[in-house]
Amino acid sequence: MFRTDLFKDKRFLVTGGGTGLGRVMMEKFVELGADCVICGRRGGLLEETARQVMEKHPGSRVDTHAVDIRVATAVEEMIERIWATGPLDGLVNNAAGNFISQTKDLSPRAFDAIANIVLHGTFYTTNACGKRWIAEQRKASVLSILTTWIWTGSPFVVPSAMSKAGVAVMTQSLAVEWARHGIRLNAIAPGPFPTEGAWARLNPTGSSDDRYVTRNPMGRVGRPSELANMAAFLMSDEVEYINGEVIAIDGAMGIMGSGTFSNMLSYSEDDWRRIREQIQTTNAADKAKRT
Repeated sequence: MFRTDLFKDKRFLVTGGGTGLGRVMMEKFVELGADCVICGRRGGLLEETARQVMEKHPGSRVDTHAVDIRVATAVEEMIERIWATGPLDGLVNNAAGNFISQTKDLSPRAFDAIANIVLHGTFYTTNACGKRWIAEQRKASVLSILTTWIWTGSPFVVPSAMSKAGVAVMTQSLAVEWARHGIRLNAIAPGPFPTEGAWARLNPTGSSDDRYVTRNPMGRVGRPSELANMAAFLMSDEVEYINGEVIAIDGAMGIMGSGTFSNMLSYSEDDWRRIREQIQTTNAADKAKRT
């Protein structure tokens, strides 16, 4: 589908690139000739991912940076370190966080846990790169991973829906503001693409994917390779006239009915208690991995 030297001499940063869809997209870029940088909070995991990808693709280069993108100064320091070894040609804002909850049960801290990653962290990283590209008069591309909730809203994931809607507006705003500098911004709005990390919080009871199958005109969930192909397409100079777009990739599920989690309106308080307990267990296990 793509020529193998599509991204020759290109260097891309993928936030949250150590696992899940971030890793899949990063590996697609490497496959097509790019050098990549991945960042996230778990340094050991990033290094292992980079090692595996470079072994699979001899001659490739994947650099890693452990960082908490919720902290503006940490993001600025990371971007400065990256630029010290060479400028970037593109950024993929993939890092995110989410969990399902009744909105009335959310604390300010719980809301901030999502908004600080998705909204604040995305802006910090985008602006840190953008001001350097502008100063250097360097063309570049930014791609943000959103969700179809930005158009429909969705119950039980309000912090994520609000934050990703903000990133969609950032994409459109900066696409206009920065176009004269040769910097374009686009976004992908995926439907359900099961990954281990996301599904532990968005499907904590371990129910089957049947609800997505029955509510999707194509009768299935997304395949990671499909998202990676879309990302490669939008990051390519071959389509640089595409700017300020948010493109859904969901099998038309978003226009079949609003809100991925609308079926949860029938859940009882006991159902929600079990969901909270399962998410807390997942969070505790992740915290233990980082310490």
